[in-house]
Amino acid sequence: MAKHGEVRTGTAGWVYAPWRGTFFPAGLVQKKELSYAASRLTSIEINATFRANQKPDSFARWAGETPDGFKFSIKGPQLVTHVRRLKNCGQELANFFASGPLALGDRLGPFVWQLPPNLAFDAQGLDAFLALLPADIDTYLALAGKSDGAKTPPYLDANGVTIIRHAIEPRHPSFNSPEADDLLRRYNVARVVADTAENPFRNLTADFAYCRLQGPARPDADGYEQADIADWAGTIANWRDHGHDVFAYFVHEDKLHAPANAIALRQALGFQRPGD
Repeated sequence: MAKHGEVRTGTAGWVYAPWRGTFFPAGLVQKKELSYAASRLTSIEINATFRANQKPDSFARWAGETPDGFKFSIKGPQLVTHVRRLKNCGQELANFFASGPLALGDRLGPFVWQLPPNLAFDAQGLDAFLALLPADIDTYLALAGKSDGAKTPPYLDANGVTIIRHAIEPRHPSFNSPEADDLLRRYNVARVVADTAENPFRNLTADFAYCRLQGPARPDADGYEQADIADWAGTIANWRDHGHDVFAYFVHEDKLHAPANAIALRQALGFQRPGD
């Protein structure tokens, strides 16, 4: 009997002032917001890494504020995706991987690389970039060990880390091709499922699924409704039952309701947490 995958639902980031008094209980001090969020969600996408590399102590502190089984995904730096535009970025990748993500230990989930909307599909360029991404712990450590210019030594303690995964979010229509998907499959890199009118596709390119739900993908939609959550629960349950791990984040413009949507999706999939 095939092993079922694991599903985690959450949000992009956890620092959002309008959640105070709505998602976060009134009076909750800010330094306890991550701990509270992690008690209601099962994964969070770290976005701070997009702007600048973070420190090992920060990753370790975040991991320490979450329960067993919780996972963080990590957004790749804009220096790689938007400045270098995936080209000649080996050193930047080394510096990023050496900066401390491994300090998350067993809380480390996938890395996600969000491409700029004006970056068109270039098979040769994408192939070269995907070939640079470490696919396992050994290649991760080898690349991180080449870091240069940081004020602190590279962080190379992989204790608790068992798997290295990557997802990529193309936002130019030229990526909507079998050739692009075939290339992602070759490297076992997940194409981000965006659930937008421009990109409604739910095709998988890896042994796991990565969703950044920004829709729903229908004209004039005003946030996710109960029927949308039920529809997504059916799709994700099918992926899970076929052995795919699933990471599903609500990151759409209706950010105020993102935690409630993530909780509703979790509950629709039959996973309860204390406080439900």
